[in-house]
This record gives sequence, C-alpha cells and structure tokens, in this order.
Amino acid sequence: MSAEPLVRVENLNVHFQMPRPHLLAPRPVLHAVDGVSFEIARGRVLGLVGESGCGKTTSGLALLRLVAATGGRVLFDGTDILALDAEAMRGMRRHMQVIFQDPYSSLNPRQTAGDIVRAPLDTQGVGSAAERAARVDELFALVGLRSNQKALYPHQFSGGQRQRICIARALALTPDFIVCDEPVSALDVAIQAQILNLLCKLQDELNLTYLFISHDLAVVQHICDEIAVMYLGSIVEKADNAALFENPRHPYTRALLSAVPSRRTPASATRIRLEGDIPNPIERPDGCRFHTRCPHAQARCRTEAPALTEDRPGHWVACHFSNELDAAADD
Repeated sequence: MSAEPLVRVENLNVHFQMPRPHLLAPRPVLHAVDGVSFEIARGRVLGLVGESGCGKTTSGLALLRLVAATGGRVLFDGTDILALDAEAMRGMRRHMQVIFQDPYSSLNPRQTAGDIVRAPLDTQGVGSAAERAARVDELFALVGLRSNQKALYPHQFSGGQRQRICIARALALTPDFIVCDEPVSALDVAIQAQILNLLCKLQDELNLTYLFISHDLAVVQHICDEIAVMYLGSIVEKADNAALFENPRHPYTRALLSAVPSRRTPASATRIRLEGDIPNPIERPDGCRFHTRCPHAQARCRTEAPALTEDRPGHWVACHFSNELDAAADD
C-alpha cells in the first residue's frame, strides 16, 4: 500500500445561496459542508455516517465535482481536482466513479442494460466497438449478470439487479476510487447482503478504494476500515472501525450507537435519546453545533466550537469534554 493516501480532502466547503426572503434582504447561505477533512489510503474503505441532511452525500458529490465546492482542496493521487479545467477533469473521471442510492432513478429507462454499461466506454472513446462489446460482457459476468440480459431495459430487472448494473457501469473504466452513496438503502435486507458482499469481493479483487456513505451503522461496520461521523456539515469523530464501535468518544456517536441494540457498548449501554431536531444549516448555533441536543453540554459548548483533534492515536474527536465522558462511563 502506498504511503500517500489516494484521496485527501482538506477543509472542504460546500455552501448554497438560498432565495431572498424578500427583495431587500441578503441571500441566506446554507452551509451543507463546512470544513470537512479526511484521507483514504489506497485499497481502503472510509465510511461517512450521520443523520439525513448532515452533508454526507453532498461531501461525496463534491469530491467528484458533481456539485461545486465553495472552498478547500480535494487531492486525488496528489492532484487537486478542484483546480482542474473541464478537459483535464474529463480525463480524471476515468479514475473516480460513483454508485448512486436509487438504482432505478440513476438508470436511463430508454436505454438497454448493455447500452448503459457501455456508455462510459463510448464517452471516453475506449477501444474499438468489438473491444467495448467484449468489455461489457466481462462486466456483466463480474457483477453476476448474464450476457443475454444486455438487451433488457431497467424496468425488467429487480432492484438488486439494477444496482448490479450501476456497479458494472461504475467499473467500466477500471477506476481506482468509487463513491458509494448509500448503495443498499433502497434494497430489501436480503438483497443488501448480496450487494455488500459483491462490493467487498470487487474491492479485494480489483484493489478498489471506497468512500462509503450510509446511515446504517450495521452496514458501515461490515464493510468499512475507518469511519467518520458527520453532524450538521462537519465531522465530529473519526477512527478505525474497531475503535469507533468499541469506544465512541463523541456524545453524538454514542447516541447513534445506542440506537442499535446489537451495538450497545459499555459507553452506551442504554438507549440515549436526543431531544429536538438538527438545527437549521442556514442559522447554525454558535459554539459546538451539537450543544442544542447534547445531554452533556456546558456553558463553554455554547460559545466555543471544539476543533477536531487527535486525542488518542488514530482517534479524532470534536468535543471539549470527551475525556470527562470517558471517566464518567468508567465509573
């Protein structure tokens, strides 16, 4: 494995200008992603988890320049892709792909499955027509589909089969990095396991690197090497799989884990119920963004935002009182 990470995100920001409430008012700004930083080593899987609306998907799309970043850097194999022009970015897309959440809405209903999988090869001008046809056959076999299914349309497949088509399309250009945006959340539980096992198998065989976005902690635990927890546009905790599940350091992470009965740990042995909803990302609270819902919030939390710091080797947390919470849990 290379010492340098394949993907390095530095202080990524994605802000959206919202409509004015009235003619003379300034335009409000929605802070969808605010100062996100992380690294993914080649051949590894980083899970990005959090509640709906926390900025997980926007972060993943900004990595691929499918939404415009407001600031920061995204280094892919040492190249800042946010600084590339359109032509250079077009060539870079061969190395980074995406699997979307809904396999039906992300497929063109007017194209056959074979045409959908071949489209990236046509767009990038890869090989001859015969070579592209052979590559499509290879991809269908790779994801567990039959060659005679190439002539079928998306509505003629099951949900799991449609997601296999999406995976085959993402693999067409032999990418190094794939953003998996909740790729199993729209599928039945039994089919979820099949798709997850397929993604794990492909990662091992092809040495793929994933950013795996999900709200399902059981899924994340199964497939991810490292996990970053997002809240209101920022990362509040980041650690390897075992450390995060065995010793969560942030109150929000503990609350998330306590909601999964099979994952309750000594640090969250009982269900932690958070009061209220996630604050409005247009009018974010001062200080720690979690203080409006945190059962351990103190006066400092309301005025001073905690930095994401490495308080234990490889374990990063944005909380003023994580050590005090550990001591209380031990008692």
